[in-house]
Amino acid sequence: MSISIETQIGDLLRQRSWKLAVAESCTGGLIGHRITNVPGSSDYFTGGVIAYADEAKVKLLGVSWDTLKACGAVSRETVLAMATGARRGLDADLAVSVSGIAGPGGGLPDKPVGTVWIGLAAPDGNRARVFHFPGDREQNKAAASEAALTMLLDYLQGNPDSDIS
Repeated sequence: MSISIETQIGDLLRQRSWKLAVAESCTGGLIGHRITNVPGSSDYFTGGVIAYADEAKVKLLGVSWDTLKACGAVSRETVLAMATGARRGLDADLAVSVSGIAGPGGGLPDKPVGTVWIGLAAPDGNRARVFHFPGDREQNKAAASEAALTMLLDYLQGNPDSDIS
């Protein structure tokens, strides 16, 4: 029987005595839901912010209006600010964030439906990565949550594959 990615993340967080927070936009709380499906996750999960509207990103996570205007909600700069704000605001060692275009509408030529940025704020620096998922809205949300958890697990296992800023 394989061990779920959420359980693996929880085990690694417990080993380090680290706390995790999430900041979600297009996934609408799916990452936090998956993390809290693991019994005992209150040992390492401090909480999450579902910041769907830009106003919530600004007020709750400290994303600047300048960043949103210059780069957009679906950008490296925004997810890094979201992750940093969640890490600070929820007093966590790590925070993962996600912002994207789940579809079916909302896509642009340079950011089509399925474009998702995932950020990670960690003690040794922040990272972000862009993904392009081919599914419908529900599939894109599921793929984004899986990618965020995989990015988190890779980091905890010492295999980060994302840019550090």
